[in-house]
Amino acid sequence: MQESHLKRKLQNRHIQLIALGGAVGTGLFLGAGNTVFVAGPSVILGYLIAGMIIFLIMRQLGEMNTQDPAAGSSSYFAYKYWGKFPGFLAGWNYWIEYILVGIAELTAVTAYMQYWFPGLSTWKTALFFFVVINIINLVTVKAYGEIEFWGSSVKVFVICTMILTGGYILIFDPNLVAGASIKNLWQAATIGPHAGNLLFSGFFPHGLMGLVMTFPIITFAFGGLELIGITAAETVDPTKTIPKAINQVVFRILIFYIGSLAILLSLYHWSNLSASDSPFVMIFDKIGFSHTAWILNFVVLTAALSVYNSCIYSNSRMLYALALQENAPQIFAKTNKRGTPSPAIYLSGALTFLVVPLNYFIPNWFNVFQIIMSFVVVCILINWGIISLSHIKFKQKNNKTLFPSPLYPYSNYITLAFIIFILAAMTMPQIGMAKQVIALPIWILIVYAWYKISEIKKIK
Repeated sequence: MQESHLKRKLQNRHIQLIALGGAVGTGLFLGAGNTVFVAGPSVILGYLIAGMIIFLIMRQLGEMNTQDPAAGSSSYFAYKYWGKFPGFLAGWNYWIEYILVGIAELTAVTAYMQYWFPGLSTWKTALFFFVVINIINLVTVKAYGEIEFWGSSVKVFVICTMILTGGYILIFDPNLVAGASIKNLWQAATIGPHAGNLLFSGFFPHGLMGLVMTFPIITFAFGGLELIGITAAETVDPTKTIPKAINQVVFRILIFYIGSLAILLSLYHWSNLSASDSPFVMIFDKIGFSHTAWILNFVVLTAALSVYNSCIYSNSRMLYALALQENAPQIFAKTNKRGTPSPAIYLSGALTFLVVPLNYFIPNWFNVFQIIMSFVVVCILINWGIISLSHIKFKQKNNKTLFPSPLYPYSNYITLAFIIFILAAMTMPQIGMAKQVIALPIWILIVYAWYKISEIKKIK
């Protein structure tokens, strides 16, 4: 493997906010509308369960990253401790995952813009922001880190303010918002089209099956946390920074997801939302806080752009790492004088540009988002599975480490069982993702064929 020429310029504050930027985005601000519609208030429990699992995965990845910080993260560890093909699969799967996430986030941006400009063509919005964010990423990694830091800081500040404001209304001035009560989490609506309808009451209004149906969408929401691993090669003092970032960021994200949804669903009964609504925007809009809704729409817009910014960073670094492993053309192992892997950014950007024709030929942004999101979930599950299995291989060769993951090896078994559970849930007719589950082994076979061809070329 070749030596990495990436620059170590990312501080702890950058790493924390990069991870938040990758995970607190469309999956929360837009995807939550879908999960609430399917499961009602019990979606809060879904985010808690999934958050505990992702914490175990992050600790497994963090143990490996702290012991051996390198470009490529999950791909590097799969390659080093498991074998050539697992590393090959992990790298290319991760790369295509973030191409798809980028397309999904830019599609979400078009939806947020339509809140202000209903007649604006979605493809024009996607094209504009595609150009702006890619230009930013061709600057130094420190510039990227600063932009991500401040962009994520804004949305974190607004979410915290929203939680505190909503909490104040519920505790001290519930009459300010008609129908506002923590009882909305388990009782039927008192206002709106479903007022008094017992079919829309209870913490589990659609039973446990409703909760199960949310997990694929929740998976999409938590898919960006592995970005911490990708940043290891460009982090100052990763042995201290990575453990601190992982321990802090996971709990902060759980607070943001669970705290914000609990407040929102108390302020306004969930039955009055639709699957395509952003609950953060629409709830404040419907309770009469139009100026707050305007600000929140701006925040969710910047959140989606923040995640897309992280996507460009992560998939370009993964392609760079694949080239270092000689699993991608060597042109992608090159960096410019600022230490930025510009050839990798160009290719990743070229594929993400598909968002423009997709939104041109399918003007309904929600349909595009749903299609892309379902394939992203499959890639995320493959990535999580490879991390957990690679960690088992890693532990067999490294008994004493700087940042040991808890409950090894049981945490790995729990993680893998959860992945199988989500795949099983995706095959349910109500979810409609069975084709994506079928695509999983097909995708692995395609990558395997590609791997064998590349190995033959190396021998020649």
